[in-house]
Amino acid sequence: MARLIKTEKEVEGRYTEQWVVVEEDEAIDQWPQGPGTVVGRPAPRQDGHARARGQAIYTADLALPGMLHAAVLRSPFARARVTKLDLSRALEAPGVVGAVRPDDCHVLSLEPPFHGAPVAAVAADSESGARAALDLIDVEWEELEPLLDPEEAVKRESLLEDPRRYERGDLDAGLAQADVVVEAEYRTQTVLHNSLETHQSVCRWEGDTLEVYISTQYIWGVRDSIAGKLDLPPDRVRVVCNFMGGGFGAKNSPGDYTYIAIALAGQTGAPVRCALTRREENLASGNRNSTIQRLRAGVRSDGTLVALEGEYLNAIGWEGFSGPTYGPMEMLYACENVRTLTYGAKLNLPPNAAFRAPGFVEGTFGLECVLDELAARLELDPLELRRRNHADHDLADGRPFSSKNLLECYRRAEPHWARREEVRASSNGPVRRGTGLASQIWYGGGGPPSYAWIRVGSDGRVTVVTAMQDIGTGTRTAMAQIAAEELGLPLDRVRVELGDSARGPYASISAGSSTTPSMGPAVRAAAADAARQILEIAAQRFDLEQRVLSLKDGNVVSANGGSWPLEEVTGLLEDAQILGKGARGPNPTGMRVLTFGIQVADVSVDVETGEVRVDRIAAIHDVGRVINPLGAQSQVEGGIIQGVGHTLTEERLIDPASGTVLTQTLDAYKLPTIADVPEIVVELLDIPDEHLTNLGSKGLGEPPIVPTAAAIVNAIRDATGADVRSLPVGREEMLRALAEAREREKRAPAPA
Repeated sequence: MARLIKTEKEVEGRYTEQWVVVEEDEAIDQWPQGPGTVVGRPAPRQDGHARARGQAIYTADLALPGMLHAAVLRSPFARARVTKLDLSRALEAPGVVGAVRPDDCHVLSLEPPFHGAPVAAVAADSESGARAALDLIDVEWEELEPLLDPEEAVKRESLLEDPRRYERGDLDAGLAQADVVVEAEYRTQTVLHNSLETHQSVCRWEGDTLEVYISTQYIWGVRDSIAGKLDLPPDRVRVVCNFMGGGFGAKNSPGDYTYIAIALAGQTGAPVRCALTRREENLASGNRNSTIQRLRAGVRSDGTLVALEGEYLNAIGWEGFSGPTYGPMEMLYACENVRTLTYGAKLNLPPNAAFRAPGFVEGTFGLECVLDELAARLELDPLELRRRNHADHDLADGRPFSSKNLLECYRRAEPHWARREEVRASSNGPVRRGTGLASQIWYGGGGPPSYAWIRVGSDGRVTVVTAMQDIGTGTRTAMAQIAAEELGLPLDRVRVELGDSARGPYASISAGSSTTPSMGPAVRAAAADAARQILEIAAQRFDLEQRVLSLKDGNVVSANGGSWPLEEVTGLLEDAQILGKGARGPNPTGMRVLTFGIQVADVSVDVETGEVRVDRIAAIHDVGRVINPLGAQSQVEGGIIQGVGHTLTEERLIDPASGTVLTQTLDAYKLPTIADVPEIVVELLDIPDEHLTNLGSKGLGEPPIVPTAAAIVNAIRDATGADVRSLPVGREEMLRALAEAREREKRAPAPA
């Protein structure tokens, strides 16, 4: 019997209520803690060879017959008005087949509000021909005064949404109780995603169906957005993404390039590719917005936090969203008196986009640095200060956690933290070494709806079918492991077909660390359904009770001693198939599902040149059951490397007068290289969340990047005594902080 339940789904801190249909007989107990036969064991990616050999077909590789290439005329100004736009010369150029202007496509504008905003586009039989045609567009601009300063935007009330206010307890009373109060301003810079595969789509009409081949994190979201905008039935939009080269949050929607390709495909009757160049990618594909954080924290002499206050200013750009920079302050520690105020400034700058734990990376940097400053003032061990303020339930809304093992993370961090005296002692000449740490909190519970089908053939091989996307994180392999474990099969007898909205059931977005906790339970439920059918057939075939049969190592096994290869049972079907279906069930009612962790960083600082190097990072995270330890370790390493880049070198720069973006190429925008990668030690607790689905798994895509910047900056303070309060920590910022520390030391009273 089916039952209709209202449950809660979370993606990147945004909660929605979902109706979900649950079959009463679908309840499946979680597997025991620890590695199983396949789940919990390291598994190379099933598509690893195809990717490495160049056999995987990405959107960038697609070449449909008769395909045209689009090029986009973008505004060279931060704010402008187009006073003349004539496409006639461009349309006469060799190879040019079509062109669109704002009247033809809603994402184009004659009043572009940021550098890189799209104004017009052309389609030609080659990419070079399309780009050459842009130079033939007769366009005249009236440059207008841009708004670039987020603090000025707040004064002018140029905000994307009303200011967000939150308060619990009595902040003023808490500050009055405090023996030590620290006030500080922290700033984080704008950073860019720089996915290996740029944003792009290939669009064509096949009869009355629009086909969209796109590099995306959300096949079904793209389908629904396009269908809604074009007033089409959703099933007349087919979205395909078999492989994609990274997204990090920026590829959750169709993007202007897709609508441009659709408009040109409709005009020309041919397939059209619209692909961003690397310069366009670093100009107008989204970013992690900069922030200004004015923080105040009060603590009693015993280390009890009694007050936390944060004023956050998110410099969003022209469009986007105001991220939860306030989240760590409100959620991480057991402080009863908390007040936050958050502004989202609307500026004449390229829009932001979700970027790997948006808001929490920035907010954790400020909060965890303040915690270390408090610890220094109290002369209290920073790890002990965090222990003393551990929260055993969610103070934001009073709910219990579905699971929380942060104290165990702290315990396992102790050997890494205990190295700090040895690390400091290794300082040599102008190079000072130190150790810092930072805690991590993030979401990662996922939620319904998500669906999967399992197809078992007569040869005993299994195909998982679902229209999800693997964004490069290895979820294809994780889904195969889950199915193999439930069906008692070797991993090499399971394959996963995904990536096509016309050839599989609905699947979750791959964002907010939600893919595995959303899709994994559906795959396991489908595998369990298929397993039940197999055992029913076997019981009839061998005249046994179904309850004595199980699946193990590719065999149907009887508790009474018999064993038969699976294909001996499925072979009876000939061309018939066993079809299992599964759905993601509800999240635990009345509980907060979160991930936790801690990182410990060792750094070296040259106090003469300001050069900072990260030598080692130990990462201990609590993300529930680990499906593939090999893939999970890769996720942690990738998050940390990205975090190192954000902390030390990466920054989108704009011309302060004109608002144009200066860092459009990778020689100007400094991504980390292999030479910048520290030693990385990964430890995952692998403790299933007993309240969360039939797996007990949470997401891991974002937790590893959350505490990295704070741990590094706290290690810099440990090494040098300098308070770094602005990212990135380039040489100029480091030398400024060192000079400030020297001045502070001069002003300090002499010891009695």
